[in-house]
Amino acid sequence: MKVVNLASVTFMKELDTLEKKLNPFPIYEEFRKHSPVRYDQERNCWDIFLYEDVDYVLKHYELFSSEQQRLIRRDNMLRMDPPRHKQLRDLVNKGFTPRAIKELAPRIQEITEQLISNVLDQGEMKIIDDMAMPLPVIVIADLLGVPAEDREKFKVWSDILVKGVEDPQPEVYEAVKREQEDVHQQLKEYLSYILERRRFHPQDDIISSLLSAEIDGNKLTETEILDFSILLLAAGNETTTNLITNGVRLMTEIPDIQRQAKSDLSLIPSMVEEVLRYYSPVQAPSRIAKQDIELQGESIKKGDIVVAWVGSANRDEAKFPAANTFQIDRKPNQHLSFGKGIHFCLGAPLARLEAQIAFEKMFTHFTNIRLKEAAQIKRTPAPQMFGVVEFPITFSL
Repeated sequence: MKVVNLASVTFMKELDTLEKKLNPFPIYEEFRKHSPVRYDQERNCWDIFLYEDVDYVLKHYELFSSEQQRLIRRDNMLRMDPPRHKQLRDLVNKGFTPRAIKELAPRIQEITEQLISNVLDQGEMKIIDDMAMPLPVIVIADLLGVPAEDREKFKVWSDILVKGVEDPQPEVYEAVKREQEDVHQQLKEYLSYILERRRFHPQDDIISSLLSAEIDGNKLTETEILDFSILLLAAGNETTTNLITNGVRLMTEIPDIQRQAKSDLSLIPSMVEEVLRYYSPVQAPSRIAKQDIELQGESIKKGDIVVAWVGSANRDEAKFPAANTFQIDRKPNQHLSFGKGIHFCLGAPLARLEAQIAFEKMFTHFTNIRLKEAAQIKRTPAPQMFGVVEFPITFSL
């Protein structure tokens, strides 16, 4: 397995200011025009910027492997190729059917209402601390059967698990790696306790479902269940948190979004898709070339690291007319924010549902959503993601 320092391969030197990190899209556009496939000697990787090429890299797993190690070793589905990937995905997919996700809607609405009621009389809120982070964490905690009294501890672990590296220097990278390894072990021990209880006393949660799931006589091992549970926590937390926060950021940057969505709540599902395209929560998944490949006249060698810039692909004018314009009702909208092919995000329906409910409740209760005056916005330190550290807003009722 090739070891990939994800911080180093996604820290493009061209994104060297806060302004560019918060708005990297003009830089992506320059690359699409002049260097759609380029090799970066300093980062020792290939960058891919066009929609057609990013789409090709993501869907051709037989050419571009996901088997790579990140900050800490996690043998989950994101890091696997077939045939093991298909076997695991088929098993865990039972817990993420459309019907299973739809049944979560009342609970997600209840959680969202409670989070909003906590700030309703204040006229302001911190989007991440008050909603975008706790909502997916509570939902996932419920799915995994985590007792209510342990949610705060679970949230702390979740925060550390998705913690980014602000500086690609080796010592910074190693410090975050050690912290995440420690939390990973604590989570495995905690979830092992829940798993053992569910083995003898099954309940209506994902761990119980995974323990009983069987296809062609194959069951998941305890390690596989634990690794998937931790993957669910990490992936479900960060992506949904960024999706909700990016949507609110766009509401403040383009106030017409609020007017349109508030006057017609049926626009919210397409609004969520356009947020996913316009401010993609995941900017740059990476792969390893499994054989020599040629893209746009450039020769990628077997074993080379390839960074697929989804954030650029989703702004490609060749695929999306008026790509730099936010269109709340854009159709079709074949963005790549949840990946493509066998690695299409398993939790995409859940992330979409959480975001739709969060926005609907905000438009129901709030008007005139604005960025809090004098707020200093800082981009999330994980360069492969697109989000901010916090986004404080004010609102009227």
